[in-house]
Amino acid sequence: MTINKGWEKDVVDRLQKREQRAWKELYEAYSSEFTYVSLRYIRFREDVGDVLQNSFVKMFNAIDSFQYRGAGSLRAWASKIVINESLRYLRLSKKEEFELIDEDFPEIADEPEPVVNDIPNEVILNLIGCLPVGYRVVFNLFVFEKRSHREIAEELGIAESSSASQFHRAKKLLAREIGKFRQSQEVAYER
Repeated sequence: MTINKGWEKDVVDRLQKREQRAWKELYEAYSSEFTYVSLRYIRFREDVGDVLQNSFVKMFNAIDSFQYRGAGSLRAWASKIVINESLRYLRLSKKEEFELIDEDFPEIADEPEPVVNDIPNEVILNLIGCLPVGYRVVFNLFVFEKRSHREIAEELGIAESSSASQFHRAKKLLAREIGKFRQSQEVAYER
């Protein structure tokens, strides 16, 4: 599906008229991106389908209140719904314990900031997915959603300092895991 300059405004008008074809177009245009967004929060790929289905139901129910504010506003609005549904899923899921790791968690040694340009996105996504859920959520909200620690704290019901601490620990763990990945690649290359 090709998205041209006026497509988003047109599809919003059609979505608000409950045109079924417009919902199909929205799904075709953004489902891959929304899958990726949800996978940053949810570790198990098989659960992402449920989250996306719930997200599209929420979009359908809320489209009448959506106000088009220019190019990208539909994508941003829908992405926020996917993120919120992903967080909701984590809170309700029994597969992963959604809690923020307490302040007395053992300190992680500082790792140098890794270069990731040559690491495939899928590998990075998997490494992020292996972070403890609290670290992963804060990391994603801060890095990908550009939320401040104050906003994250309000959304998750934690102290701002806890958000910052979780983020820095997530970065350290991720740097360590990237280092391990690089070492495994070097060993494989030497064989």
